[in-house]
Amino acid sequence: MPSPPPQPAPGDTFLVDGEASVQFSRAPIGFSVIAVQPQTTCTGWVWLDGYQLNGHGDAVGRRSIFVRPEGLKPLKPRYRTTAH
Repeated sequence: MPSPPPQPAPGDTFLVDGEASVQFSRAPIGFSVIAVQPQTTCTGWVWLDGYQLNGHGDAVGRRSIFVRPEGLKPLKPRYRTTAH
């Protein structure tokens, strides 16, 4: 039997599309996780709290999403440097 997918954790960033939840089929989003809700509502699904990201990786809104973890696609964090 295959092992379960790794669970998202605070600090993870993902591309959320239709493979994670049908609501994102037409308009995928970048998402940065700040919390994984402990309640279980449907087997194989989780509630995530976090920030929707724009194309530059900036947070543009806080939201909660209901997704299947195996459908989340990891995004590499974008590190910024600031001139001093």
